[in-house]
Amino acid sequence: MAEKLFSQEDRDRLIAAIQAAERETSGEIQVHIENHCSGDVMDRAAEVFETLKMHQTQDRNAVLFYLAVEDHRFAILGDSGINHAVPTDFWENIKDSMLLEFKKGAFTEGLRIGIEMCGLQLKAHFPYEQKGDINELPDEISFG
Repeated sequence: MAEKLFSQEDRDRLIAAIQAAERETSGEIQVHIENHCSGDVMDRAAEVFETLKMHQTQDRNAVLFYLAVEDHRFAILGDSGINHAVPTDFWENIKDSMLLEFKKGAFTEGLRIGIEMCGLQLKAHFPYEQKGDINELPDEISFG
């Protein structure tokens, strides 16, 4: 169901949002979507974070947007480099904005808004440096 919920157009919009955000920062953003999350949603997001090797970015500045669509659960997980740089309510503000869209069934829009908000903070704390900055993680959406 997770893959069917997002059309190719939806996926393209999300990938474009990721790429736009990453053009302004050395940070990395990934989206992982699956049907179910058994157990704690943050624990599952941490498993996916590790599976996708997101903890291996040079500045430890990767962010995972994790969504379990059938269970109506989601998490945003930032690596240690980001968590040391952003305000304490940073993730909650993004989650609240995303939740407003999710409650309307607008999952693509909710994720797009979250990615955009995250990108603005990443830009402030981890600005894009043309010299030697490479895209360390794929921009494609992964499905579980």
